[in-house]
Amino acid sequence: MLLKIPKAVWFLGAASLLTDLAGDAIYPLLPIFLTEVIGASVLFVGTFEGVAESSASLSKYFAGYISDKVRRRSPFVLFGYGLSNLIRPLIGLITLPWQALVLRFIDRVGKGVRGAPRDAWLATYTTSKTRGWIFGFHRGMDNMGAILGPLLAALFLSLYPGAFRPLFILTIIPGLLSVVAILAATKTPKGVAETIAGPELVKTKVATRLPKHFLFYLSILGIFTLATSSDAFILLKLKNSGIPVSLIPLLWAALHVVKTTTSLLGGRLSDIFGRKFSIISGWILYSIVYLVFAFTSSPALLIPVFITYGLFYGLTEGPERAFVADLIEPHTHGTAFGLYHLVTGILAFPASFLFGWIWENYGAGNAFLIDSIIAAVAVLFLCFLKVPRLRDSSVIPAKAGI
Repeated sequence: MLLKIPKAVWFLGAASLLTDLAGDAIYPLLPIFLTEVIGASVLFVGTFEGVAESSASLSKYFAGYISDKVRRRSPFVLFGYGLSNLIRPLIGLITLPWQALVLRFIDRVGKGVRGAPRDAWLATYTTSKTRGWIFGFHRGMDNMGAILGPLLAALFLSLYPGAFRPLFILTIIPGLLSVVAILAATKTPKGVAETIAGPELVKTKVATRLPKHFLFYLSILGIFTLATSSDAFILLKLKNSGIPVSLIPLLWAALHVVKTTTSLLGGRLSDIFGRKFSIISGWILYSIVYLVFAFTSSPALLIPVFITYGLFYGLTEGPERAFVADLIEPHTHGTAFGLYHLVTGILAFPASFLFGWIWENYGAGNAFLIDSIIAAVAVLFLCFLKVPRLRDSSVIPAKAGI
């Protein structure tokens, strides 16, 4: 199956791998850097992560919508990857919390600009029988970078203890290589070029051409997103339970080993048994993990549960995106993926802010417990979603759209 994956998908996967390598060399250390080096509070960490995702969510929607209108994907993807990878290393130069917030915001805008057009670009290389596999492969490449990043960070810090700033600055190297990979994706041979299948866009309001079952799916995703506070809180929980800071990047890498090895499995299972089966399984696991984190602080239990948490991502990340493509006609994939990222992005702020507020005022246990309950409610709603059969989106050889 891997040999049948188009070259453009390989290059897009490589770009995600390199970008996540750069980002995840920083991310597991960022809450510790903010609280212990910069002097930020736990509530600020929640605000920091929430604002970063939510403020960028509008760019996710508009980038997808505009890419549908202009019938092009790659310029948005290239700009998004370039912006994030040039801005992120500057975190190594900050001295005040608000500076971190500004840089993180710009970084996430870059992610927003590239996200929906990239997913729509990937969708043009799929059919209903391979969609989960292709999206699962891409998420697997993404997660592979998230394994390598923390491992390299841990190695660097073992050689230079406490050298957070030089480490963050050096992430510009893989970041620039990811931009090269996107440029290579735009040069793929005819027949696997970027294209937007389907008829010309109908000039009507978005809501009138998106089916009700898709909007219901977005609503359910919105409920679940309220339970998905930033993983920074899980990392803080691990640290507060007595796990040494030097082990945090290694645990983050172990988590992504599970994410990577299960991404293709999750995608394939969704192709065979349906998207709902895979997504519901992952959401149930998420609820259980947060329930455990609510009631224990034992490292002996938290460490294996944290690593198992990676299976949630493997079961859901690819299938959630593939489900969007299932529910929507190909010529509005950009708009649909934009709305998907908009909903999951804009609700990230209340999810993380409220989690941080509950943690500071009522304790970490109550914060994790509430998220576990919200996730369980979302599972119940998803069980009632009826999925109609839609025609495939196929790859149509074309020169346009690059």
